[in-house]
Amino acid sequence: MTAANRELLLLYGDVGRLIRDRQTDEGWGTGVIPRLSADLRTAFPELQGFSERNIGRMVAFYREYSGGLSILPPAVADLPDPFPPNEAEKKYPAVSILPPAVAKLPWAHHVILMERVKDRAQRFWYLQQAVTHGWSRSVLAAQITAKAHRGAGTAVTNFAATLPPAQSDLAQQTLKDPYVFDFLMLGAAARERDLEPGLIDHIQKFLVSPGVGFAFVGRQVHLDVAGQDYYLDLLFYHLKLRCFVVIDLKIEAFKPEFAGKMNFYLSAVDAQMRHPDDQPTIGLLLCQENNRITVEYALRDMKKPIGVAQWKTKLVDSLPKNLRDALPTVETLEQELAQP
Repeated sequence: MTAANRELLLLYGDVGRLIRDRQTDEGWGTGVIPRLSADLRTAFPELQGFSERNIGRMVAFYREYSGGLSILPPAVADLPDPFPPNEAEKKYPAVSILPPAVAKLPWAHHVILMERVKDRAQRFWYLQQAVTHGWSRSVLAAQITAKAHRGAGTAVTNFAATLPPAQSDLAQQTLKDPYVFDFLMLGAAARERDLEPGLIDHIQKFLVSPGVGFAFVGRQVHLDVAGQDYYLDLLFYHLKLRCFVVIDLKIEAFKPEFAGKMNFYLSAVDAQMRHPDDQPTIGLLLCQENNRITVEYALRDMKKPIGVAQWKTKLVDSLPKNLRDALPTVETLEQELAQP
């Protein structure tokens, strides 16, 4: 399937090259594309993909990738090429330098990338993430809509001080800030007990939000420490980091004492659940607000790896300012939560 996808991309790139060259050398106008589309569909009725719109995309595809590896950022260009030269390269020499990362994505993914991400650096970030994590078209589109490139690796953490370098770098890139839970339909009187079921009910979307690699373990996971009962909001296992990830959900702004409680949870999970081959358990506090300086002070001398990020719903951000101002404040929610 992957080899067939590569050959299809090479074919489309070569069609794009042909049209671009004729437009440049022979003065072909835009009117040639409708005629070419009709001719191709008449000559090859069994083949799909030669509509006028798609042929225009082929020209754009060739323009984007005919420079091969030279136009790619190093992080993408350095990815190993799993496809050695084959007959496809002989048939389509003009685009035989198709970058390996590009060749791994289906045509429909490239259409989304070309049409929705105009900045080249941002586009290659999404391309690399789609290849690495195996994003479907719908997931790729959702990540672009959520502007995922802005938040990757930006959560405030103490990973550099609490994890080995290779582990800390990967863990840092795994977390982001903020997490946009646009699938949650929470009312103004939402409480923490409303937030968690909302996340669990949409667990597949939630797994996409933290990033691929999270395996769901459970919610309200019970811990017995010295005869006292404690419950973890959400517990995951990250398949690449090889560690448990404890997520604590807060419907209020970050407070320094949250870090102390998370530190306690991580110690308990490491003692009771961690396998000798597992890496240290990581904690993620998701708060409605987080002041970076306060978070940095709170985490500075913590011995356990903890990250803090903001969560929000797109619904609130999309409201007009006068309606957003009418919503209850964090203080109002705190007062309501304090009532019996």
